[in-house]
Amino acid sequence: MTAGVWRLGVVVLWLSAGQAGGATPSIVSYDAHLRVDIDEGRISGTVAMTAVGRGGLGDTLRLDSGDLIVDAITGGAEALPFSTADHHVEIRFPRAIRDGERRQLSVTYHGQPRYGLRFFAGEQQAYTAFSTSQWLVCVDAPDQKATLRLSVDTPGGLTAVGSGKAAGAHEWVLDTPVSTYLFGFAVGRFHEVSETRHGVRLRYLSDSHSDAELRSIFRETPDVLSFFEERAGVRYPGAAYTQVLAAGRVEQEAGLFTLLSADYGRTLLADPRDVWLEAHEFAHQWWGNGVTCRDWNHFWLNEGLATFMADAYKERRYGRAAYQAEIDASRARYERVRAAGKDRALVFPDWLHPSADDRTVVYHKGAYVLHLLRERLGERRFWSGLRTYTRANMGKSVTTPDFQQAMERASGVDLADFFARWVYSTDGGV
Repeated sequence: MTAGVWRLGVVVLWLSAGQAGGATPSIVSYDAHLRVDIDEGRISGTVAMTAVGRGGLGDTLRLDSGDLIVDAITGGAEALPFSTADHHVEIRFPRAIRDGERRQLSVTYHGQPRYGLRFFAGEQQAYTAFSTSQWLVCVDAPDQKATLRLSVDTPGGLTAVGSGKAAGAHEWVLDTPVSTYLFGFAVGRFHEVSETRHGVRLRYLSDSHSDAELRSIFRETPDVLSFFEERAGVRYPGAAYTQVLAAGRVEQEAGLFTLLSADYGRTLLADPRDVWLEAHEFAHQWWGNGVTCRDWNHFWLNEGLATFMADAYKERRYGRAAYQAEIDASRARYERVRAAGKDRALVFPDWLHPSADDRTVVYHKGAYVLHLLRERLGERRFWSGLRTYTRANMGKSVTTPDFQQAMERASGVDLADFFARWVYSTDGGV
């Protein structure tokens, strides 16, 4: 995900603060059946989920529900009492859930999302954008990874794309657990061009570009894939990767697909070198989707890394000067925030309601600090450290100390002073 046109616009987020009282629900699977009314901007659905008792969950489970209206909740054939408040639904079971015990429940709901799910009636399109609990009752926290089966009922004649492997015309399965903010779908009058490179089916979708234009727009995708696999030391985690050019302003990664704006497609037709945004979103399949921040305080591990890796791809494709121009741009943005007295440590104490300046810190200070770390360690040790970090943590949730320890282990360099100066405080200076 980026924050921009193309780099710095307004992204509306609603982030879960977690389970009250310190007990975090573990939902290990979701099976969602949704009905989308594009003309009315409405959604209704039922989601069956499996909860696992952990950490003294007791007889109460709290889920994130955004602005959705919950109609009914059942456990088996039994209706379960629930209450809703402050974007949550609290469910009470007839008896406490023991540690390790699995409990099945089903939630039926409806609503007209203000964000998180965007509707474009004129184009007959709808797509999700980050805030999953605005369209699916779930646990909306990055460390809560789960599998997904998702089906979407839409008006006839529309094409649909969703998180995971296709299991039907409008149905997908994610067998590998991911964070719920990576669940998503898009529907529209899309047509598709595809090719297979490096063993991955690359799919390009649009409703406003010809086949030849789509091939031109995404001409760099195979090379981006090859570069990230090389730098990560980990193959792309799916059999297919889909990029959708959609209506409106959107820059959003999801499980095994990405949403980009149709306008950005036109930008790439005019200037094929403007590949940074495509590379940034693709980078998230490793850094963000694969290796995920444990909580939003460490969000820079998602966004700073994806920003830096997009810069690094431009270096690979267009040379050191192109890379340095991106780093200089990130540094300049960070300097403006710092000069205004709004610098923050990369590890945030309160990332629930980020400002535009906060996002600049996470994306652009994050990328600049990674550049400084690269200069500190040198080429061989830096890239070895990144591979060590990615290989050790693919499919896991991480914190900044995990990244620091991986870089130290691979390089043999004590980085305590560097991280204290640049990551944990605002005393780095430029």
